Amino acid sequence: MELQQMRYVVAVAETNSFTRAAQRCLVVQSALSQQIARLERELGARLFERTSRRVRLTPAGAAFLPAARECLHAAERAAAEVAAAVGEVRGRLAVGSISTVAAVDIPAALREFHQRHPNVRVSLRVSPSEELTERVVRGAVDVAFLGLPTTTRPEGVHARELARDTHVAIVAPDHPLAGEPAVDLKRLAGETFVDLPAATAGRVQSDQAFAAAGLDRDVAFEVTNAALLARMVRQGLGVAMLPSAYVPQLTGVVTIEVTDAPARVEYVAWSRSGPTPAAAAFLALLGIPESAQAS
Repeated sequence: MELQQMRYVVAVAETNSFTRAAQRCLVVQSALSQQIARLERELGARLFERTSRRVRLTPAGAAFLPAARECLHAAERAAAEVAAAVGEVRGRLAVGSISTVAAVDIPAALREFHQRHPNVRVSLRVSPSEELTERVVRGAVDVAFLGLPTTTRPEGVHARELARDTHVAIVAPDHPLAGEPAVDLKRLAGETFVDLPAATAGRVQSDQAFAAAGLDRDVAFEVTNAALLARMVRQGLGVAMLPSAYVPQLTGVVTIEVTDAPARVEYVAWSRSGPTPAAAAFLALLGIPESAQAS
């Protein structure tokens, strides 16, 4: 069983196409298909169901895929550790972030990181905190920027607190509340809300605050991205609450202080098994020394 074969399997599984997988792997499709067929003969099981319209994993393929990914990650990390031993940082850096991160300017940080370590391949994924935490645990994300209620800490990972913040309300410029300097949750409870999906950490912060105040509210619109949420607020579809440090990035909305606002904590998180060389370099750029990375 060869690493290249596993790389091909992962590519087909992620693209649901032999053609697109071959393009990603920079190989002709016939060679990719032959290598996967050879692996299937070696394993004694088919990994993919192929029809004229689609490609999907068989149960055997679904069982094989996580182990294939782990092997590829282990091989990449081994190569990166060897490079680091001779003073070169290379390999991959998978960064995850919530959409409302404010404690770190991620594009600016990645620009500086790329200038220092041009041989590292970087990917950036935007997802809810709970999904990012799980991906750090699995090794699919190396460094994640999270936002959690003050009652919660990241579990199963190493984490460093970056900042604390409270929420503010945002409304359309022509909204009746737009001229108010401050409101409380009771005043907001009668409004229609645009918010993040239920059960996500970004939503829980507000839900807990209203529940603690004994208030109900109407969340009529759920969106997964804070920038899109703000656009919906601009259209007058509802009001929203977002972290005050993030809101200055938005345009076309009016910010109102919330006197009894919910709070959140921003964290940076990485694996308990220790960061890869690229992740360690990125954490160091953020001001987290190696001694803290291992603690």
